[in-house]
Amino acid sequence: MLTRFAPAPTGYLHLGHVVNALHVWGAARERDGRVILRIEDHDRQRSRLEYETSIIEDLAWLGFKHDGEVIRQRDRHHIYHGALQRLIDRELVYGCTCTRAEIQGAGIGPASARAASGELRRGHAVAASGREGGDQGSGETRYLNTCRDKGIPLGDGVGWRVIMAPGVERFFDEILGPQEQDPSEQCGDLLVRDRMGNWTYQYAVTVDDHVQRITDVIRGQDLLSSTGRQIRLAKLLGRQEMPRFRHHALVMKSAAQKLSKSDHDTGVRDLRTAGWTAEKVLEKAATLMG
Repeated sequence: MLTRFAPAPTGYLHLGHVVNALHVWGAARERDGRVILRIEDHDRQRSRLEYETSIIEDLAWLGFKHDGEVIRQRDRHHIYHGALQRLIDRELVYGCTCTRAEIQGAGIGPASARAASGELRRGHAVAASGREGGDQGSGETRYLNTCRDKGIPLGDGVGWRVIMAPGVERFFDEILGPQEQDPSEQCGDLLVRDRMGNWTYQYAVTVDDHVQRITDVIRGQDLLSSTGRQIRLAKLLGRQEMPRFRHHALVMKSAAQKLSKSDHDTGVRDLRTAGWTAEKVLEKAATLMG
């Protein structure tokens, strides 16, 4: 069993991350497995070295020991480009000039999209889309594949998208049970490289989980709706056996708001400054797990 803890260095570690770490390392202990630490710094504009350093220090202070060297996505451009080249050769990738505002104006939003309704129910996974370690929204707008047939060359200054053909991806979640998702209905053709030249979360995490042979993906339920598109992408990249999935409940600040990196009252760094011991932080996180 090989799993990963994969924070994005766009903020400091908070109690929500600690809860996820308890799930990850706990599962590894149950299955005599290993945990790698992967710094998901694919977003070069938002990632900061000071956050990365603090995350690593806080994890060590809390007693979470990872296996092997720290893996950083910023060092893996050649791997991402090489993997995508196989899809380019199959004519599954195209250039896109649509802006976010244009997509939101033309796309199908969460209130009307059949597979992006924002609901989360057994047998279906149509929850809000988001980024592991980043900011999650309450819904997503489905891209209508506007540029698919325009012949826009791949290059700098344009987005790169992978075609998501119609079809349902089915998987079993160890907490939520059987799930099914149709990426073509949820999100449309998948953005894998943005106009700034950043590899997207959806693409980088899928390539990394494939190349690193991750067997267990353990993360929050805000990322449940990302699973079908990642399975589809992994299949296109040649992965035959998918990992096991476990999406645990989120730590909520209120009934409608989950914890974020801006919540200084739950930041590990701030709790340490306030005199909390590592044991107290872990006990608090364990309580929040329910």
